[in-house]
Amino acid sequence: MKRYLIFAALGPLLGGFWLLLVTTYMSGYWTDTNLAEVKKLFVVFATTLQYSYLFGVLPALMLGAVDDILFHIKRIGPVARMLLVGTVGFIAAELLYGSRGPDSGVIQFILYGLVGFIPFTVSSWLTHKIMDEPAAAKAV
Repeated sequence: MKRYLIFAALGPLLGGFWLLLVTTYMSGYWTDTNLAEVKKLFVVFATTLQYSYLFGVLPALMLGAVDDILFHIKRIGPVARMLLVGTVGFIAAELLYGSRGPDSGVIQFILYGLVGFIPFTVSSWLTHKIMDEPAAAKAV
């Protein structure tokens, strides 16, 4: 149960932030930046955070389920599990966001894929640190 709470709490938060960063980068917002524009970015992030959770909780729980399934396969280690969950997140985010906007190419492919890779790899790593390691310490 903790696994799903970690994914539901952390996935939309990090995913929404990375989606905002990638979208602003792809639109050319970061060509001339100053402190006021960075402040505006965080204001937009704070005001759209509710929508990140609204639309991001279900995919986060789905990837939490993938992480849970991979956890029960004993031949898959924690690092491989983190990379597999991150790869599934990368593919899902790329399929969902990759064709947005007029640009297309490798940079857009990688940046929109990182929107799924980063939050779910971090969530899987945090799940490993919180849940897996204490269970392994008790077993010894």
